[in-house]
Amino acid sequence: MSISKKVWNIPDLPVYSLATYDRKSKVNMNICTYVTAISLKPKLYAVAVYEKTKTLKNIKNSDICVLQLLSKSQFNLIKKLGQTSGINFDKENYLNNKNFLEEWENYKVLKNVSGRILLNKKSFQKTGDHYLFIFNVIKSKSYNTDYLNLKLLSEKKLIRI
Repeated sequence: MSISKKVWNIPDLPVYSLATYDRKSKVNMNICTYVTAISLKPKLYAVAVYEKTKTLKNIKNSDICVLQLLSKSQFNLIKKLGQTSGINFDKENYLNNKNFLEEWENYKVLKNVSGRILLNKKSFQKTGDHYLFIFNVIKSKSYNTDYLNLKLLSEKKLIRI
């Protein structure tokens, strides 16, 4: 017996937003699911970032970013953060106008996330249509376990899996 899903679409992955900052500390955020912890000591994370994006430009020019585990209530941010380019759209302005931003560790981040991880860039390499970044974890904070996942995005017809 087989199913129609691709094997990489079987796991119900968490949905994150990577907050990156330009040289003027202006925040941009994306949506990412190619994310995983890769070491306990030291604590390291791997995050894949799509090519030709504002997120990629920012993170290549800065060592610090904040990985945010989105909560289920934030599914409505997927179109603006993940399906709209930060090159042509001011995501910080949009998020400010909606009162969705706050500061954490002196960085602009989303309110009401399930968790946050302050990351320091260690290395990166091009891997197909993404760049794979390895980050050291500086600090993390968990708020709740009601996190957004691919299954909910599929149910809301925001993605097809």
